[in-house]
Amino acid sequence: YQRRVRGSTFIVKSAKSGKITMLVSLIRGRHKITRVKKLLPKPTTKRIKKHFTYHSSFSRTSSTGRKQRTLTPNELKEKEHFTQINNSYQPRHIMALPLPLVEHFEDKDLEAYFNKCREKLGMIPNVLRAYSHDPTRLKHFVNMYNDLMLGDSSTLTKLEREMIAVAVSHVNRCFYCLVAHGAAVRKLSGDPRLGELIAFNYRIAELSDRQRAMLDFTIKLTEKPYDIAENDRQRLRTVGFTNREIWDICEIAGFFNMSNRVASGVDMLPNEQYHKQDREFKPKE
Repeated sequence: YQRRVRGSTFIVKSAKSGKITMLVSLIRGRHKITRVKKLLPKPTTKRIKKHFTYHSSFSRTSSTGRKQRTLTPNELKEKEHFTQINNSYQPRHIMALPLPLVEHFEDKDLEAYFNKCREKLGMIPNVLRAYSHDPTRLKHFVNMYNDLMLGDSSTLTKLEREMIAVAVSHVNRCFYCLVAHGAAVRKLSGDPRLGELIAFNYRIAELSDRQRAMLDFTIKLTEKPYDIAENDRQRLRTVGFTNREIWDICEIAGFFNMSNRVASGVDMLPNEQYHKQDREFKPKE
């Protein structure tokens, strides 16, 4: 058996020829076997699509003229909830709460900001779209984020700020922030492995003493904030952080602990573009 569809459909191949002989579909606890009329040499998705049409996330039906049945409301919801990506079905919603999200605003500042995102990023980050149901909250979020992560008020580098975001998200297992800010780490560092190393285990990464101390402090502040003591702050000073930079580390870590919980609580998903961004090494100049 070769698994091809999320928990539902399996391809059966001949042991001698390697050709597909049938599809086995598990539909609500019952096995439904559909024999393929024309044996296919290789089980590619494109060839399979010639014989089968996707109906819902748990079934496929012959497209040779057979009338398609009407989907139930729950099946329609499932179909909307899943999309086919690289031969698998993954959620594609912005967030799980059915709040009214908007793309354009009467507020000129927000409208200009969304247009700037479209121009520079080629997308609207889903976190902004999720907040769009409440323009006032959205504006506060954007101002806070831009000041912490992009502003000149801090002397922390942008890479250091993004590394803090990923380290916090590693502890909280926040899918949205691990993907989105892992992409930012790859872009700023020019190293496609660094985002994953911090996301999974920064301790095995090649980091400077400054970066390692910063991430150690960030992880402890996220896991056991009640254990932070003067010796933890002193270690940061020893590797060159100023008191203001220590404040900034704490503030960024606190912001992402908040945003991680919001993103996880509403099942916020990252834009698909983040998964493909900056996957190649960029030589340092």
